[in-house]
Amino acid sequence: MSCEELQDLFELYALGLLESDERTEVDQHLERGCETCHRSLREAMTVNALMLASVPAATPPARLKHRVLAGFGVSRPGWGWLGALAAACMLIVALWLSVQERRRENELADARRELIQAVGQRDRLIQAMSFLNTPDTKQVNFGAGAVQPPKGNVFINPRMGVLLVASNLPPLPPGRAYEMWVIYKGSTPRPAGLFAGAGQGASAVHILAGPIDTESLAVVAVTEEPDAGSPQPTSKPIIAASL
Repeated sequence: MSCEELQDLFELYALGLLESDERTEVDQHLERGCETCHRSLREAMTVNALMLASVPAATPPARLKHRVLAGFGVSRPGWGWLGALAAACMLIVALWLSVQERRRENELADARRELIQAVGQRDRLIQAMSFLNTPDTKQVNFGAGAVQPPKGNVFINPRMGVLLVASNLPPLPPGRAYEMWVIYKGSTPRPAGLFAGAGQGASAVHILAGPIDTESLAVVAVTEEPDAGSPQPTSKPIIAASL
């Protein structure tokens, strides 16, 4: 793999969650002394440490110590019931430790999902900033002055593609997603990716990356579609930005 392809693996590598073949490939790449990837690994370890440090520590009750010690031979002659009590205490300890281990695994899985989501949001933000800072990017507003939502902006760039920034999107029913379309002059709509909104009065940032013919592009639209996507729009556009 190249350095770019390895970027999204370092967080999982630092957590020890990669498959063996992927981990071997990362190890071999790092052994070649790639400074860029070593720096990325250090950043991933820092992020993981911050996230895992936020997990609250679990302190066992004080009485548990006495029960565990009792299970290691603290007894009196003739007290046969003490052995059974010690065995019961050890079973309780084993169950308690098992519960704590499952809780730790669940917390680690949650941290992994949050980390993957944060990486995706970071990448989208970097792409959006690149759009906004490029001189040949063109901006088109939609929904300005409208009583009903949604509102926002479409940014088009002949080399980078289309960036959609929208707010006040209508809520999506279960099993549905927003789908963006690019419509060229004299042509039918072309699918440009699925996305979902975030929060009440949903806002969203969606990017169609890659070169685009800005001279022929006529409309950027958004419809509500099944979450698997559609080859052609099946509902009325909720956004139609004329270029």
